Amino acid sequence: MVTFEKSGFDNIECFEALCRQAGLRITPQRVAVYKVLVNSKDHPSADCVYQQVRQDMGNISFDTVNRTLLTLSEIGAAFVVEGSGDVKRFDGNLEGHQHFKCIKCKKIIDFHHEPFNNIELPESVEEQFTVLRKTVLLEGLCKACRPETSDK
Repeated sequence: MVTFEKSGFDNIECFEALCRQAGLRITPQRVAVYKVLVNSKDHPSADCVYQQVRQDMGNISFDTVNRTLLTLSEIGAAFVVEGSGDVKRFDGNLEGHQHFKCIKCKKIIDFHHEPFNNIELPESVEEQFTVLRKTVLLEGLCKACRPETSDK
């Protein structure tokens, strides 16, 4: 199985190997979507990726971008950042990390807390399910959105 090294998650050769392993052709559209995603630090929606890819590929459709992003998540080249009712956001950073989502401005911020990497599951979960990925998403107000507090 092909995996991305910690320092090489944006390596195009690894991406191409993942595509071949999954039986997918390496198309210019897939490569363009992948490059936009891994170069983004703000967990873009499909529409944001579409707007950027369209600058270089004017004839690409939104549907192609959206399906490509979902395919990238299926083959392990990207992740969907789960949230509470908003549009899907995507993450091309495959290094171990967690997310904080501001419920006001909708910004998603990466952070890393080592103990979250090895969350232990209850035995009942392990007996009933095959867990493929464990994620941590914290929600609240970012520093810019939280009300100023006085120390009175």
